Amino acid sequence: MERRFASIWFRHLTTDWLALRQPALRNMPFVLAEPVHGRMVITAANTLAETQGIHAGMVVADAKAAIPDLQVIDYPPGLIEKLLEALGLWCIRYTPAVAVAPPDGLILDTSGCTHLWGGERPYLKEIVTRLRDRGYDVRMAIADTIGTARAIAYYGKDAPIISSGAEWDALSPLPPAALRLESDTVHRLRKLGLRTIGSFMSMPRTALRRRFGHELVERLEQALAQKDEYIQPLRPIPPYTERIPCLDPIRTATGIEIAIQRLLEMLCKRLANEGKGLRQATLYCHRVDGKMVQVAIRTSRPTAHVPHIFKLFVLKIPQIEPALGIELFIIEADKVEDADPVQNALWGGVPGPEDTALTELLDKLAGKTGILRVSRYLPDEHHWPERSFRLASSIGENPTTTWCEDRPRPTRLLAKPEPIEVSAPVPDYPPMLFRYKGEVHPIRKADGPERIEREWWMDKGEHRDYYQVEDDGGRRYWLFRSGHYTDGQPQRWFLHGFFA
Repeated sequence: MERRFASIWFRHLTTDWLALRQPALRNMPFVLAEPVHGRMVITAANTLAETQGIHAGMVVADAKAAIPDLQVIDYPPGLIEKLLEALGLWCIRYTPAVAVAPPDGLILDTSGCTHLWGGERPYLKEIVTRLRDRGYDVRMAIADTIGTARAIAYYGKDAPIISSGAEWDALSPLPPAALRLESDTVHRLRKLGLRTIGSFMSMPRTALRRRFGHELVERLEQALAQKDEYIQPLRPIPPYTERIPCLDPIRTATGIEIAIQRLLEMLCKRLANEGKGLRQATLYCHRVDGKMVQVAIRTSRPTAHVPHIFKLFVLKIPQIEPALGIELFIIEADKVEDADPVQNALWGGVPGPEDTALTELLDKLAGKTGILRVSRYLPDEHHWPERSFRLASSIGENPTTTWCEDRPRPTRLLAKPEPIEVSAPVPDYPPMLFRYKGEVHPIRKADGPERIEREWWMDKGEHRDYYQVEDDGGRRYWLFRSGHYTDGQPQRWFLHGFFA
């Protein structure tokens, strides 16, 4: 796929931001300044101040002499970095690969994205218009390379979109500073009469490197697509993601359902072709007001079955607040796993955890009540009852050991044994009755004891003697006495489970 990049230049980034926060500043000249070696130096000036000769790097005292009513505002440390990151995250709606380009720009990898807006020209117009409507003075350009796109955005005067292979002609009339060179290098080039990139573009690379250093040659080759240049995206790019921009903002549940259906069809087609299945996905809805809402779903086993995943997202639609409307939908597969293509085609007929109908039912229940409410447990190799099982990582995980079947175990095991009061006439015998939560339970039948020793390699304490008992109402319980019977000492009894 052909690589294409866009460069956005915020001509007055910090002053535009401040004017948005304090509208009264829009009609007066003002600057941001910070102390440098004991003097207040201007770091940024708004348009009105620049038209009167004020510029960054100027001493505040000199600027005040030229414009007595100039407003001077302290520069908040780290402001540029925070603004660029926030604007970069906002631009992720147009491409998943957005990088910060200090001190006042962004770089977008637009490869494979512009067709969603009808081409590069509508794509560029959309972004520029939206940013200007938000109050930022911006310029933008698109080209095959980062270097050319940035040069045209900052210094170009003609078309902002450079066709593939036209970098040479586009760069030739621009000044050397357009290549992002150090000021010292630019000064030496001008001193030798090399005032445009075209004046030295055809010179031997060895001569340029020897005279001006490695930086000039590297920047020139990067801009001309003779050397690769990469960006560091603000967010890692998910391998499985799809997006749909909307010509008109979507405000209805029906419209949201249609968008989800189309996104899932594209995403699941890719997953199925690669033998993958979705385990976790997130839907991002970018609203007209600049805010983003999101919902996520999880599945019990990897699947690329569109109808099933669609039903899970439909359960989440009431959580989506469209407000004035949603203009962009993005779906990301946060977690995928290898899927069995045969199983994906059968959809049912296999009993137990392998039954796809069962896993789909669990996914629907989890979507309604929360994923932590639907769990599967597997046996674990521990004697202590509350440690003899563990939570399965997925519906398809196989157990590493078998359940204890040689001794009866309660259907419901309490997470923590609860103390009870008992009456036992003979030591080491089952109790005649016990009191639990204020209710007395006379015992009609009992079986035991079953001694379970504490796992000494994990902790210290007394053993337990378990009894299965049945009260006069036919209800069965699992009780135990902690430790040996000691004459004259009260015994500690606990209720640990219930039999069906």
